[in-house]
Amino acid sequence: MNTRSADIQEKGAFYIPGIIGLLIGLILIGSLARELWLSFVVEQLPPPVLLVGGIVLAFVLLMRGFVVLEPKQAVVLTFFGRYAGTIRRDGFWWFNPLCARHRVSLRVVNMTTPAIKVNDFAGNPIEVAAVVVWAVQDTARAVFSVENYQGFIAQQAESALRQVAGAHPYDADDKTKSLRGNVEAVSTELKATIGEHVDLAGVEIVDARLTHLAYAPEIAGVMLRRQQAQAVLAARRIIVEGTVGLVQLAIDELQAGKVAQLDDAQRAQLVTNLMTVLVSDKDVTPVVQMQTGAG
Repeated sequence: MNTRSADIQEKGAFYIPGIIGLLIGLILIGSLARELWLSFVVEQLPPPVLLVGGIVLAFVLLMRGFVVLEPKQAVVLTFFGRYAGTIRRDGFWWFNPLCARHRVSLRVVNMTTPAIKVNDFAGNPIEVAAVVVWAVQDTARAVFSVENYQGFIAQQAESALRQVAGAHPYDADDKTKSLRGNVEAVSTELKATIGEHVDLAGVEIVDARLTHLAYAPEIAGVMLRRQQAQAVLAARRIIVEGTVGLVQLAIDELQAGKVAQLDDAQRAQLVTNLMTVLVSDKDVTPVVQMQTGAG
């Protein structure tokens, strides 16, 4: 999903420093107050309702136009329902008081998805969860393209996590990109997938990584025994390969040094005894029968 709204793109709003706006507002209110004072005190006339209302309205409008922004904060302005622009600069500012404002945080947000159950590529049920680090990049799309961009990101992150987890086996050999054995590659794919899902909301995915990965409880015991069996087989294979080399070395050294002359039956017996000693995981006492060169 890589849909981007072409109608709504972030743009800068018109605004001035808050101090200047405050001075302009005070001058306007002071002028209206002077007219009211001349009418009421000097000319001994009752205060005009319109003049009093103008002072009150000017004060209200003056206060509505002020905004104080901290670093990594923005305010999105709308003028009678139309997007008027975004203020990103931190500080004290004054904008058109007839505009409505929507505050948006530009700070990095750390979100952890709940652990969800999904079938991996091999069909095994697994539980996965991820941490997603994101930040708003386009404030206009974040506010107007989706109803609630924070909830939208949470749902799309879970959807992308299901997609990535279902595309890879939990565990596999080195040639296959598995969830457990290729953490960096899976994290990169997860980040890109979530980024495609939330691009509509004007959000940048800074990072995404798996925080929880396990077989579902109903098959966890079986898969654990399977992993243990595979580990035992791999260890046995290494032992056998090394043992064969040692046996061959022993026979070659015995014959090269003329320590003993072995016929085929004795050589087979020696190989059996050496293999038994080297491969067995228990103490054994083999009996080696050899015929020396003198005998």
